[in-house]
Amino acid sequence: MPPIFADPSVDAARAEALAWGARPRRNGAWYMAEHVVRTMGAYKWTIVAGALGQPLLYLLGLGAGLAALIAAPVQDGDIAVSYLVFVAPALLMTAGISTASEEFSYPVMAGFKWRRLYFGPNASPISSPQIVTGVVVAALVRIVIVVVVYFAVLVVFQALPLIATGWLLMPIGVLAALSFGLPLMAYAASLENDSGQFAMVQRFVFMPMFLFSGTFYPLTNLPIALQWIGWISPLWHASELGRAASYGKPIEPWLLAVHLGYLLVLTIGSYLIARRVFSRRLAR
Repeated sequence: MPPIFADPSVDAARAEALAWGARPRRNGAWYMAEHVVRTMGAYKWTIVAGALGQPLLYLLGLGAGLAALIAAPVQDGDIAVSYLVFVAPALLMTAGISTASEEFSYPVMAGFKWRRLYFGPNASPISSPQIVTGVVVAALVRIVIVVVVYFAVLVVFQALPLIATGWLLMPIGVLAALSFGLPLMAYAASLENDSGQFAMVQRFVFMPMFLFSGTFYPLTNLPIALQWIGWISPLWHASELGRAASYGKPIEPWLLAVHLGYLLVLTIGSYLIARRVFSRRLAR
């Protein structure tokens, strides 16, 4: 029997508030992802132009153009392929990584410093781990678009001899993007001020990785003193997986596990670190 002085309207309002609070607690990551995707609408034409223009420019310039000057096939281990076929998987991986570097650098720092997009959701029932997951999911939307469009252009250019396994380039490209983007996300979330750190990352991390990870020639063509750049680069590991899927490059099973395991460790470990960094920043 309810208390004599109980107000049914207050009880009903409390129950309704709890019900409304349960939904963001359960689906907070999706709400956050939707919010970030909507903010991408401010530069949607940049996303579209980049997704279409980048593969065309690279394949016409580096693939079709340079390949026309390189008549001899590229000897990649025990298999010889045309230059266009050789560079195609690495270019797709680079496109995914480049997109991740854009989404997980300045936009993440803006969420804490300039636009402060994360503090409002954090004051609601949405938790900081859900905010991290939502940001990652939103970035994945753009990454997947770029990778899928790039794959379609590769098919048009006949740069994938093995279509039956070549489709694996798309999930590998997404994994490559996350393996580079999530460490950058954790780093961006830890920054208090912009003092050119992201420009340094592009100049001294991304560019050496792009040039010295077997993108344009087999890594073994480099002096041994420079090959270590490829060994620690997610781009090289992803490109090797992509070449195995694209044209059947022979890879030992243990090395296949190393390539995949390295990318997964980077992705999962960095995601967990990013959650801790977000939680610490948003708890201040």
